[in-house]
Amino acid sequence: MCGIIGYAGLEEAAPILLDGLERLEYRGYDSAGVAIFTKGGSLLRVRAAGRLTNLHARVLEQLKAGADLHGEVGIGHTRWATHGEPTEENAHPHRSANGKYMVVHNGIIENHAALRKRLQEDGVVFASQTDTEVIAQLLESNDTGDALETMRRTLPQLEGSYAAAILYNQTPDTIYCVRRQSPLLIAMNETGVFLASDSAALLPHSRQIYRLEDGETAMLKAAQTRFYDGAGTEIAKTAIEIARHVTTADRGGYQHFMRKEIDEQPLAVHRTIAPLLHQGTVDLGEAEAVLRNFEDINRVLFLGCGSAYHVGMAGRVVVEEMTGIPAGAELASEFRGFAASIDPRTLVIIVSQSGETADTLMALRLANERGARTLSIVNVEGSSIASESGSVIYTKAGLEVAVATTKAYSTQLAVVYAVAARLAALRGCEQYRLRPFIHALHTLPERLDETLQSTQASAIAWAEEIHEREHAYFIGRNLDYVGAMEGALKLKEISYLHAEAYAAGELKHGTISLIEQGTPVVAVCLRRETAAKTASNVEEVFARGARVFCIAAKPEAKAQTIVIHPTHPLLVTSLAVIPAQLLAYHTAFLRKCDIDKPRSLAKSVTVE
Repeated sequence: MCGIIGYAGLEEAAPILLDGLERLEYRGYDSAGVAIFTKGGSLLRVRAAGRLTNLHARVLEQLKAGADLHGEVGIGHTRWATHGEPTEENAHPHRSANGKYMVVHNGIIENHAALRKRLQEDGVVFASQTDTEVIAQLLESNDTGDALETMRRTLPQLEGSYAAAILYNQTPDTIYCVRRQSPLLIAMNETGVFLASDSAALLPHSRQIYRLEDGETAMLKAAQTRFYDGAGTEIAKTAIEIARHVTTADRGGYQHFMRKEIDEQPLAVHRTIAPLLHQGTVDLGEAEAVLRNFEDINRVLFLGCGSAYHVGMAGRVVVEEMTGIPAGAELASEFRGFAASIDPRTLVIIVSQSGETADTLMALRLANERGARTLSIVNVEGSSIASESGSVIYTKAGLEVAVATTKAYSTQLAVVYAVAARLAALRGCEQYRLRPFIHALHTLPERLDETLQSTQASAIAWAEEIHEREHAYFIGRNLDYVGAMEGALKLKEISYLHAEAYAAGELKHGTISLIEQGTPVVAVCLRRETAAKTASNVEEVFARGARVFCIAAKPEAKAQTIVIHPTHPLLVTSLAVIPAQLLAYHTAFLRKCDIDKPRSLAKSVTVE
């Protein structure tokens, strides 16, 4: 959600900024812009609504018109609209009334309305509807002639979250930046210093990353970078080395990144679990530290948002059945209402692809305050959630470009299975139960590959039947219900077809009234323990005219069925999601949707 890029150095800034914005494009956005200190000393801004191709076109227009866009210092931004429509006027960077300050910002300024009103009463005229412009106008209102001192006077007046990069017209060789609850990273090489909200934009330039902490500010120049704490005292910082190099996203011959990433799941899961499995046992590496004195743990709680929450729901079932320890899953955005029961005997497992999900980060901090043991499962090294957790296990999904998650979800599930196996071993689980589970986890990449090969044609046929419908429903029980929830989410995310998942046993308590003649219903019936009861629910919706599709271990007489070969009963969620992802993809394709960048959605949700 939104992306910041900045550069101060010896090379032309514009190409570096535009390249960085392209690397941040996967996060989700609806407008973009750059601001550059030109060689003539002017501060020039170019913005455009819509995709980055529009911004590229505007930059070319400006150059052809004689604009001086040549300079070595600049900032850029991709915006996901929160305050104000996605228009050029609301796009970042935002400029103060007299042009002294230029600002790009991720986050939300919660008291922006009150600040705007006060500034307007002082005669300030605003040019946009955004909360970000308030920062620029407030900086100019407080200007002391020293940008750092002005920031120190201004920042305490802002309530909410922000990562901001600031240009000041009196220091054309410098970028100023600040972070509060929203990620901001810095990297350096022999050509200059780079600033970004995501390591994907920095890794082509350096693998040594400096991470700003809450309240810290920095002053970036080509030959000098200085860091300051919240009191304004200069501090030394140590770089984090990011082991995995992120290159420019490449579709590799696929029409869409999502389709490519669906196919990458077997390899991604293999890369993720291979380091954790050792001759029939599980070793979580450095994450083992959080499990010391495991006998003291009396509860396991998963926290996440969206698909990560679905991973937690699966984890709740798997952990409880394998260990006998009470387990639960909560939406991170709702965690404040449940945190009172958290204590040092609780193991809280945080699930987040980006490691920057704002609601999840706040939930982690609350769990830490309550003294819980915290373990995060994330895909991005050096991210906020990884840094603030007691322990971390990284998934090896690699860069996931499509907004709708596929391989990140599958790798998160695989890590949850490994954690459950390790907890079960520590709990003294009998080998006759543990050994088949670990073996099934070891062979999971092969099973994913088999499922991809065998379900493609049926998923296309199903999509052809449902893509013109207005509604679709998914049903299942237990782990199959988790698969149904993820399937419905995928379908609605990228095809915009209204899709909901219901616990199959709850149909008679109201939701069966939604079934009409021809209504598509996808039933997940993979778990042996619940398949017979779900089959009865299939009969119920079929009797009311539903067009039923089943993801099952054997053919259903009254439904089109995708048959999935059996695996361990606690791993069925990983296989159920494959045909659901393919169904969503092909439905969106037939509906001519923007599959990789669905409307109004962002890859990394960095505001609450």
